[in-house]
Amino acid sequence: MRNKTLKVASMFAGIGGICLGFKQAGFDIVWANDKEADAVATYKHNFGDSYLIEDDIKKIDPKSIPDMEVLTAGFPCQAFSIMGKQKGFDDPRGNLFFEIARIVDVKRPQVIFLENVANMIKHDDGKTFLVIYNALVQFGYYIKYKVMNATEYGNIPQHRERIFIVAFLDYEMCHRFSFPEAIPLEKKLFDIIDSKTKHSECYYYADNSFHFKDLQRIVKDKTALYKINDSGVSAKRNYVSPTLMANMGTYPDRVPILIDDFGIRKVTPKECLELQGFPSDYNFPNGTTMNGAYRQIGNSVCVPVIRRIAEEIEKVISAI
Repeated sequence: MRNKTLKVASMFAGIGGICLGFKQAGFDIVWANDKEADAVATYKHNFGDSYLIEDDIKKIDPKSIPDMEVLTAGFPCQAFSIMGKQKGFDDPRGNLFFEIARIVDVKRPQVIFLENVANMIKHDDGKTFLVIYNALVQFGYYIKYKVMNATEYGNIPQHRERIFIVAFLDYEMCHRFSFPEAIPLEKKLFDIIDSKTKHSECYYYADNSFHFKDLQRIVKDKTALYKINDSGVSAKRNYVSPTLMANMGTYPDRVPILIDDFGIRKVTPKECLELQGFPSDYNFPNGTTMNGAYRQIGNSVCVPVIRRIAEEIEKVISAI
């Protein structure tokens, strides 16, 4: 049985959702990297700045990264998303997977943890996933993967399907590892959404706003969230949030919408953070723009799902 704290290095760390999940599971984050200045500022605001490297991953020497038991990477998913153009490895963001391979080739961590959009497994008729799978296998890793939804595995009322890939250098460790089982969704949408408090006017749709007439006509149910998409205004079924997307910061009308006691408004960034399972004391630094906050949240992960997988990883490593 191990007595030491297990170490994690995190690529494409963003605002720290994966790091937070592993930290909650008892791991020690010893290194993290991202190049997006806004995300780095948010990460440092919540985690400190003792180990975070702000730089392009392509410029980082693998030998400069501390040794770790687990290497994590929520690598950019836009190249594989059904909401984008699905260019995959033809998109520079898709090619960033090979930076993971470059680091793995040198560091050879015991475990690799990867997160991406569920569509990646189907992208290009499965060829994209096969490239990733084979790249890990060639380094001697054994692999398990699963598509998981935050509503089923995180007790979070957000429809968010993601693929999680966990690779092990040790066959027996991989054999013993299992993804967590589904759990009941006990947390309700309006345990998170505060519809009884008046929020800042910037979140409310004014009478003269472009979408107001359609919203006023359609948004009636105070127990549901709505969303504007290319086909118009629609309500999310089953009373859970639609997937929080990074384009909430690019197209402000893509933020989920509700009607509260004071009018029709967008879900606030703070509520969005909680819909990703971040704790109430997680905050954005002063100077963060509203659109910047929405974009960062949409690019992040559902923390409780990460924590539950990390706990299962910890069990198999600590059993050595």
